[in-house]
Amino acid sequence: MRTLPLHISITGKPVVLMGVGPAADAKARLIAAAGGTPVTPDDLRAAQARIAFVALDNEAAAADAAEQLRTRGLLVNVVDRPALCDFSVPAIVDRDTVVISVSTGGASASLAKALRERFETWLPPGLGALADAIFAARAAVTAIHTGVPARRRFWDALLRPGGALDPMVPHQEPEAAIAHALAGAASPAKHIVRILADDPDTLTLGQLRLLQQADVIVCPPPEPPAVLALARRDAQIRRCEVDEEAGLVVVHLLVGG
Repeated sequence: MRTLPLHISITGKPVVLMGVGPAADAKARLIAAAGGTPVTPDDLRAAQARIAFVALDNEAAAADAAEQLRTRGLLVNVVDRPALCDFSVPAIVDRDTVVISVSTGGASASLAKALRERFETWLPPGLGALADAIFAARAAVTAIHTGVPARRRFWDALLRPGGALDPMVPHQEPEAAIAHALAGAASPAKHIVRILADDPDTLTLGQLRLLQQADVIVCPPPEPPAVLALARRDAQIRRCEVDEEAGLVVVHLLVGG
């Protein structure tokens, strides 16, 4: 990654906005859609702001305004001038609770837009309701699956491709599907999958999915860093023999040959 993706909550909070015209109007709509309040730098509420947008046509004026705002401790986005930005605004797929952001780090807004348009056609409109149902069920799931690995396996089973809550498929009653799964809850069987992988381009979609679900990855040297980079970030990476009790899925990366 060249940038760190972050989602910032601005609900009920002021956001500094400098400029007038179509670009400034677009940022004002974006701020309002996320629950924030656009304010000018001299507004009394601006002291509580943490981020700012600058939409000025003159580059020198925009650079000067950005620097002044930074001295006040604000992170600044300067419209259409990536070199002057502390953060960028991605192309957004809005599914209420679920927000998908696509960023090229300022390299190409057109590419980000094209990708967003693809995601818009792929992602069901009810993803926000699915996320809300999952959140509402957290206490009930925790009562049955007391450990973090067990809860992760429960949700992974429901959300996998073809699962009862596959997020790529519309769901009319996600709450009922969760309740049904809890009623017959049983720990998924642990198993080991061995993958021969030197290069991420050689992974099948099924192998990639297992790699991203694995609790433990056993990898004898030499390690394939590009392949390991695709694993879940909290997965344990072990450089020893396979432990059959380690977790739901142990991916044993066989390198070479």
